[in-house]
Amino acid sequence: MDQTRIDMYLMSNKKFFPDEAYMMLRDRLLNADENKLMLLQSVEMKDPTTILIISIFLGSLGIDRFMLGDTGMGILKLLTCGCCGILTIIDWFTISKKAKDINLKNAMMVIG
Repeated sequence: MDQTRIDMYLMSNKKFFPDEAYMMLRDRLLNADENKLMLLQSVEMKDPTTILIISIFLGSLGIDRFMLGDTGMGILKLLTCGCCGILTIIDWFTISKKAKDINLKNAMMVIG
């Protein structure tokens, strides 16, 4: 696959993936065929900054977890008001990393 297109894709979507996974993702894309990059461009990525803002304002309702697809934790936070705020505060520091990890997992599923 064209190295320039891969580098352009990775640079424009850098905020969606963990920093430590950049080289691994680049190597996997270099070994993949052209259709994989086209599929990867069509995958909807979760924006870590948006998830963090939602977590700050609506985290006690579990909206942030519902957006990430973590329904169980979303229901727990909704019913317990964020476990009296403890899980909400923990999520303020960890939710961006979780969003990036989910994006990486989705990208790896597409690449194969």
